Amino acid sequence: MDMLSKLQKHREEEEKLQWEGTFAEYLQLVKERPYIAQSAHSRLYHMITHAGIEEKDGRKQYKFFTDELFGLDETLEKLVEEYFHPAAKNLDVKKRILLLMGPVGGGKSTIVTLLKQGLERFTRTDEGAVYAIKGCPMHEDPLHLIPNHLRDDFYEEYGIRINGSLSPLNTLRLEEEYNGRIEDVIIERVLFSENKRVGIGTFSPSDPKSQDIADLTGSIDFSTIATYGSESDPRAYRFDGELNKANRGLMEFQEMLKCDEKFLWHLLSLTEEGNFKAGRFALISADPVIVAHTNEAEFRSFISNKKNEALHSRMIVMPIPYNLRVSEEEKIYEKMIAQSDLKDVHIAPHALRVAAIFSILTRLKRSKKQRIDLVKKMYLYDGQQVDMNEQINVRELKSEFPDEGLSGIDPRYVINRISSALIRKKVKSINALDVLRSLKDGLDQHPSITEEDKEEYLQYISLAREEYDKIAKKEVQKAFVYSYEESAQTLMDNYLDHVEAYCNNQKLRDPLTDEEINPNEKLMRSIEEQIGISENAKKAFREEILIRISTYARKGKRFDYHSHQRLREAIQKKLFADLKDVVKITTTTKTPDETQLKKINEVIARLIDEHGYNSVSANELLQYVGSLLSR
Repeated sequence: MDMLSKLQKHREEEEKLQWEGTFAEYLQLVKERPYIAQSAHSRLYHMITHAGIEEKDGRKQYKFFTDELFGLDETLEKLVEEYFHPAAKNLDVKKRILLLMGPVGGGKSTIVTLLKQGLERFTRTDEGAVYAIKGCPMHEDPLHLIPNHLRDDFYEEYGIRINGSLSPLNTLRLEEEYNGRIEDVIIERVLFSENKRVGIGTFSPSDPKSQDIADLTGSIDFSTIATYGSESDPRAYRFDGELNKANRGLMEFQEMLKCDEKFLWHLLSLTEEGNFKAGRFALISADPVIVAHTNEAEFRSFISNKKNEALHSRMIVMPIPYNLRVSEEEKIYEKMIAQSDLKDVHIAPHALRVAAIFSILTRLKRSKKQRIDLVKKMYLYDGQQVDMNEQINVRELKSEFPDEGLSGIDPRYVINRISSALIRKKVKSINALDVLRSLKDGLDQHPSITEEDKEEYLQYISLAREEYDKIAKKEVQKAFVYSYEESAQTLMDNYLDHVEAYCNNQKLRDPLTDEEINPNEKLMRSIEEQIGISENAKKAFREEILIRISTYARKGKRFDYHSHQRLREAIQKKLFADLKDVVKITTTTKTPDETQLKKINEVIARLIDEHGYNSVSANELLQYVGSLLSR
């Protein structure tokens, strides 16, 4: 389908969404589909849940956010379950402004943008359809037409509570255009659009000295006073403020805490009573979800100002920290790169990972309760088991610092440094070392990094380098062992056979001679020593392995090479130790012979085909690992 055909199809689809009818016909729709009369908070909640919910590690994952936000599962669950869900149930939370508070680049704006874009799409579905009084600049809820004395009867018949009063403009229109016949009032379906200022608004305060409250609440149209004779005539009023236009939808309040006090006072009655004062006529009912965002410094300053006390209790403050999971941080960088001009550049495997390791280390705080270093803590947060002998409560670890993740390096800095590395190198490929070097060089240019921070961050770059060294060695090891997985599994099976015999005090049969032999202690210790299992601890470790095998067997699962983190690490190290000399000689020889050259070419081909390198980054990796082994 060409572009013109697609445009035609889009226009036809938009036309299908149009609906217009009388209030009487609208009531029939409400009877058939009560959800079309839901509040703004309810609509947003159902928009989020309609996209789907998954359970992962005992936490809810909302598909609405998963493609755009990474590592914020706990935060988003709290946001939905502590704000949107109770607000959708008409609880007191709906009377609060949602304030997202967190560091720059943490995802606050992204959350708001997703909500706004999602709302636009949702109002184009049957489940999210919105109907309003036709010709109303505030696309007012048609149910406001029901007189107060009939609302209890309406609730009994329809099961829907009506909040809010008919606006002064529509009160006048009801009398003058429809002669008070509510059932004849024309109702239309409205589609939310930020660009068209329908149901979605953005308010950004400018200079406090020149800021006009009309930007928020609308203003008198002085050109019409001669026609209507009075400023108190609602027809002489422009209902074009952000609160008017965001009615029944969402209003983003940018830099709310920098706003002049008079603007915030308007929000007091809006949040508490669902109405605000504008012009010389009655209070105007409105039902917008107000979402603001700020950083921690501005929030603390706001809280300390006694003049703002009235607003404190009218806010739900939701901390939005940085992501603290390495694997999720990688996804953030991948997403940002995909959206940039860097998407055609070859970024070597693990280059983004080392950047993620550095970023996460800057955001973590050293535990005082448990003897655990930052690197170990980082892996624990990422869901990895780092030490089977230690029972570490990760949830307890996270609760030690409630403000963890509210400081550190933001993702934008990392992407900027990756860009800088590419420009400096002038090639279409960068590796992990290029990234680390660029991160280090950029610390001097970062305006908010103190000398003390810089010293600490340099240590984190060194730690990231050490982690990369381990990764690089393993990568080359895998490439040198042609059937790595097979070799690892064979070694693992052999080890397990001997462990089982040792623990059960049994003998093994030699597969060649069929004679009975004792468990090979030398073989078992050569593997266990790779991960620091002492002579005294070997028996407990082997028994723990045997218990694990039994557990897997009871569940009908096979205990394989990937089933035990520490044992897998030991096998990897053992394989690499056996290969070390071969790798060292092969990678460091300046004039390789024919056999060595063939081996190098095979390894490079394997790195390219199976591990995601290109020829440049594969050669760089071999040279680097060779230099590591020569030290």
